[in-house]
Amino acid sequence: MKKYVEILMLFVLLTLVQVLVLNNVNIFGYGTPFLYIYLLLRMDTETKSYEIMLWAFFLGLAIDIFSDTPGLNAAASVALAFCRKGILKLYTTYDRLENCSPGIGSLGLSTYLKYALTCSALHSCVLMTVEFFSFAGFGFILLKILASTVMTVLCLVAAEQFRR
Repeated sequence: MKKYVEILMLFVLLTLVQVLVLNNVNIFGYGTPFLYIYLLLRMDTETKSYEIMLWAFFLGLAIDIFSDTPGLNAAASVALAFCRKGILKLYTTYDRLENCSPGIGSLGLSTYLKYALTCSALHSCVLMTVEFFSFAGFGFILLKILASTVMTVLCLVAAEQFRR
């Protein structure tokens, strides 16, 4: 029960920070940090996939409701939740994945950066592709993906340092 209360508190906190602060941060019209994915990246490895995908859907839906983006964040969050375990397996060994909460303390800085960068890039790619639903402005979309990914990773590392 304690685990779910912590997740719910982090859910509310990240939703508020994303909606009230980070959605208004837009570097040169390109990059917006998506700190709310920190909840998905930080969930225990023992958590069932369907649980993570449900949390991802409701987290994305909450962001969508307050941001007036119909389902974009929900789709990107669920895609990230679906691929999260596979991405973790790319960068870690099986014994390091047993009952841990992925973070700098458990994975190490370089592994966590790779994990966060890959997850953030996947989330940004899905979000921007669904948002524009066209490859007409491919350079612009690529620049938005790159800027959002870099800003998100910086926010994720800052949140991880703050949590420690």
